[in-house]
Amino acid sequence: MAQLRRPTSRRDFEIAVICALILEADAVKALFDHHWDDVGPSYDKAIGDSNAYSTGAIGRHNVVLAHMPAMGKSNSAAAAANCRASFPNIKLAVLVGICGVAPFSPDGSEIILGDVILSEGIIQYDFGRQFPDDFLRKNTLLDSLGRPNAEIRALLAKVKGVNDRKILQDKIASYMEMFQNKTDLVPTYPGTIHDKLFEAIYRHVKDGKSCEECGCTGQLLPRKRLQGDSPKPAIHFGLIASADTVMKSGKHRDVIARQEGVLAFEMEAAGVWDIFPCVVIKGACDYADSHKTKVWQRYAAATAAACMRAFLDNWIPSQTESGLDQKQSTGPWFYVPYPENESFIGRESILQKLQQQSMKPASKIALNGLGGIGKTQIALAHVYWLHRTSPEVSIFWVHAHNAEKFRQSFMSIAQECQIPGSFDPKVDILLLLKRWLERKESGRWLMVIDNADDTHLFFGMPKESVSRDGLKDEGSLGKYIPDCAHGSIIITTRNKETASRFIKGKRPIEVGKMDQGESTQLLQEILDSEGLDPEDLSTLSSRLEHLPLALVQAAAFIHEKTISVKRYLQLLNESDQNFVDLLSNEFETVGRDSEAPRAVAETWILSFEQIRRQNIFASELLSLMSLFNRQGIPHEFLSDYAKQKQELELRGEMQLVEALGVLKAFSFIAEDK
Repeated sequence: MAQLRRPTSRRDFEIAVICALILEADAVKALFDHHWDDVGPSYDKAIGDSNAYSTGAIGRHNVVLAHMPAMGKSNSAAAAANCRASFPNIKLAVLVGICGVAPFSPDGSEIILGDVILSEGIIQYDFGRQFPDDFLRKNTLLDSLGRPNAEIRALLAKVKGVNDRKILQDKIASYMEMFQNKTDLVPTYPGTIHDKLFEAIYRHVKDGKSCEECGCTGQLLPRKRLQGDSPKPAIHFGLIASADTVMKSGKHRDVIARQEGVLAFEMEAAGVWDIFPCVVIKGACDYADSHKTKVWQRYAAATAAACMRAFLDNWIPSQTESGLDQKQSTGPWFYVPYPENESFIGRESILQKLQQQSMKPASKIALNGLGGIGKTQIALAHVYWLHRTSPEVSIFWVHAHNAEKFRQSFMSIAQECQIPGSFDPKVDILLLLKRWLERKESGRWLMVIDNADDTHLFFGMPKESVSRDGLKDEGSLGKYIPDCAHGSIIITTRNKETASRFIKGKRPIEVGKMDQGESTQLLQEILDSEGLDPEDLSTLSSRLEHLPLALVQAAAFIHEKTISVKRYLQLLNESDQNFVDLLSNEFETVGRDSEAPRAVAETWILSFEQIRRQNIFASELLSLMSLFNRQGIPHEFLSDYAKQKQELELRGEMQLVEALGVLKAFSFIAEDK
C-alpha cells in the first residue's frame, strides 16, 4: 500500500473519530500508523471551535480524533458540530468507546464483557414525556433519529455476512496484538472470574465499592461463552440506546432492551448521530446494572478501537489519491470564519454601493466609521450575498487587528487553498499568498480585510516619528495586499486615514448610525418577544445613539437577565456609572473576532489606545473634550489650550491640525461647517 503523506490542510481529512473518555482516546491513538501532530504544526481550527484534536493515519485513511471535554449528549453534539466546521470534508464519523450491555441480544445470543457492539441505529430512550405513573418515549418518525446513510448501511450489510464477519473478527484479534507493547494502557483480558452477571433484581450492596469489597453474594447467571479461559471478542450488530443518564439498573435495562430491542447503553451517540454520517463502535465494559466495575474499561476500549480499525479497512476513501500526491485544490473557495447573521437589518444604500463597486475590476472599497457602528456586519452581509449570487467568486476573510492575526489569516487561506509551500516554515507566507492570488489561474476573488485600523501597521510610521520618539516601525504590511484585475478588496476600518491610503485617495463609504426605523427593527428582531412596547424600543434606540453594537449589547443583557426594556432603561438612566457599567458588559454576537472587544466600552477604549499610539496630543485633546458638553466645543478653546503645551511651541498650529485630523479620522469628532 502507498505511503500516506501528511495532509496539506484540514480539508484532506475524511474520517473523524470521537471519544468521550481519555482511556478511549488512548486506545484509538495507539492504533495510529502515523501521528501528524508530531511531524508538523497542528492544523488550525474554525473560529469558535473549542475542541482539541489529534491527527494521524490509520491504514489508508487520514483521521482526526476529537477529544470531548466530558461525557453526555450535549458535549458530543458540540464536539461533532465544531469538528464539522473545522474539518468540512468528513465523510464518516466513528464514535468509539465503552458501554454497558444487555446480557442477551434480541435473538438470544450471549453478549459478554469485551464484546463489541456496532450500531445499526440509535434509540434516544430518555426523550419523551414523564407522566405521574409512567414515562412515555416520543417515538414518532419526526421525533426519532434517522437511520444510517446508504453507504454505511451497505457496508454494514457486507460485514455482517458470514465470511466478512469472520475476517472482521480475525482482524480485531490481530489489531489487539498492537497493544502488547502498550503496557501503560493495560488492555489485557481481565479473566472470566471478573465477568459476573447477577440476576436483574439483585442490587449492589454498597455504592463506591466493588462486589468483592462489599460482599455481593447474589446468584450468578450461567454463561456458556465463559467456559473457556479467554473467549475472543464477538461482534454484535444492532440498536444502541443513548441517553444523558448512566444505566445502573438491571431491571430497567431488561425492560428497555425488551421494548426497544437494544443491545447496549451509552451517553454520546444521540448527540453525534444527526450531525455526521455515523457509526458507533463500543466495547462492553459492564452489564448496565448496579454492579458496575472499572476492571473491564481498558480492555473494552481496546476491543472497540481494534474493531474501528478493522471496520475502516473496509471503508473506501472517496479520493484514494488525495493523501498521496497532494494535488492543489481548484476552488472556488469560501473562507469566511463567521456564519451569516440572520438578525442583520437595513443598510440597504450601503449594500447597494458595495454590490455596484465590488463588481468592477481591481476595485478597492473602504467601509469607514466609529467602532461598533456595524462595518463588519455590513461586509459579512455582502459576502454572503455575493456567495449566493456569484458562487464562482472565491471569498477570503482576513483579520487585520494586528500583525500576527493578519499573518495567521494569510497562512490559513494559503493552507485552505493547498498552495504548494504553505506548510513550509521557511516560506514567506504573506508573499506566497499575494503572488498566488495575483495569478489569473486563481480566478475571480474578493478579500475582506477586517479591522484594518492601524495606519502604521500597513504603511509604516513617518520617519520623523521613528527618529524623534524612538518607536519601533512594524508596518508596511500593505505591500502584501494583492493587486490585480480579477481581484477585489474591501477593508473595514475606524481610521479614515487608513481608508484613504488603502483606496488611494478615493472616498471611503462612510458608515453612520442606524436611523430610528432600522435600530428599532434591530431590537425587535433580536429580542423576538411579543408585547414589546414600541415607545420603549424607540427610547432605547435614541438613548444608545442608534449604535448597532450598543443595541445588540443591550438586547443581550435584557435576554440574559430576563428583564424588560423599560427596566433596562431605568438602569441606564439611574446614574452615569450605571451607563458605563452596562456598556462594559461583555456579550457574544455573530461576526466578532475571538480577540475583539466584547463590549462597546472596550471597543472605544481600543480606539483611544490606537489614537494615543498614533498621536499623543490627539488623545490628550479627546480627554479634555470629554469633560465638556459634546456639542459645540469652540475651536478657539482648543487652540488656546494647544498654545499652552510646550511641544506645540516647536510646530505651532500644525500639530493641532494633525491631532484634530486623527480624531476626525476615527469618527470621534466632527467639525461644524
